[in-house]
Amino acid sequence: MKTILVTGAGGSASHNFIESLRLSKDKFRIIGTDINRYHIELSDVDRRYLIPECHDPRYLETLNRLIKREGIQFVHPQPDSETMELAKLRHEIKAKTFLPTYATLETCRDKMRTHDILEKNDVPVPESYVFDDAESMYQSISRLLDEHPKVWMRARKGAGSRAALPVTNFKQAHSWLQYWETTKDLGFDSFMVSEFLPGTDFAFTSVWKEGKLVTSAARQRIMYLYGFLSPSGTSSTPSVAKSVHDKSVNSICTRAVKAIDPNANGIFCVDLKCNSEGTPCVTEVNSGRFFTTSNFFTHAGSNMPLIYVKLGLGEQVKGVPQYDAVPENLYWVRMVDMGYKLLKEDEFKSKRLLGKPEEAH
Repeated sequence: MKTILVTGAGGSASHNFIESLRLSKDKFRIIGTDINRYHIELSDVDRRYLIPECHDPRYLETLNRLIKREGIQFVHPQPDSETMELAKLRHEIKAKTFLPTYATLETCRDKMRTHDILEKNDVPVPESYVFDDAESMYQSISRLLDEHPKVWMRARKGAGSRAALPVTNFKQAHSWLQYWETTKDLGFDSFMVSEFLPGTDFAFTSVWKEGKLVTSAARQRIMYLYGFLSPSGTSSTPSVAKSVHDKSVNSICTRAVKAIDPNANGIFCVDLKCNSEGTPCVTEVNSGRFFTTSNFFTHAGSNMPLIYVKLGLGEQVKGVPQYDAVPENLYWVRMVDMGYKLLKEDEFKSKRLLGKPEEAH
């Protein structure tokens, strides 16, 4: 039985990654770590440990001590910060990892740097700008508003639509920036602005080895988890998603990953949204970690966390499709404290009640 370590085990993304491994025929002994003593109690691991934050000088020593103590063979870091740290320290870690290079992770972490690389390689991206003061910010927003009804403002780094807001004028954007600068120390150079993309929201999950795509699948985000509470109205985490087969999405995402890292290894997840002309545009590329809902595709028939772990352990993976690894039009419905459900279009049980309210008795 293989023993693997999953960091950030108290988080939803790690929980769903672990669930995927538990659903496989392969049996794993799973060790979980976190810095939060509360949430890790919810994790389905065999043993759980509290460790220092990844930027703590004691982190590497603690991690290697744990690897030796539990006989860990493979480490999967799910939180972005730990993914970066383990990629930097990979040659000092006493177990296997399967991560992109640190340079690739740094590129993907900066959404504007990613944008510029993709644009140079003719990958569709939204028109976007960065700025370093109020004047250049005004000019960037004015340029976008000349062509588009809204501007999408967000932090250059961070997950979960961090500091994202659709704005229609400079005053809104500047007030938003001032709030984040005052409360979170995010200044002008921490933000970017882009054309607002009004179309379909896609997400593409893929696993790569030495620059070759091993397998992938795409989904459409339909509803967002508590999106109605967010100023932007959206989130990177859906409450309803649907599997899709879209050759354009597959092609664009493949080109995007190859543009960023021709020798890609491990996990690459791509966010896209369609512009007013219906073209899917890449808004960001996340490398080294899975989207939160990795268990969607597992339940739909493609266990990508298992494929990734096998490749990371040096095992062969055969017979998996490069694209469209799950059937299309499968719905993944989830809600906090209500679990999740995989449904086909004809499996929804609710009935629409027609007629006037007084007739509905």
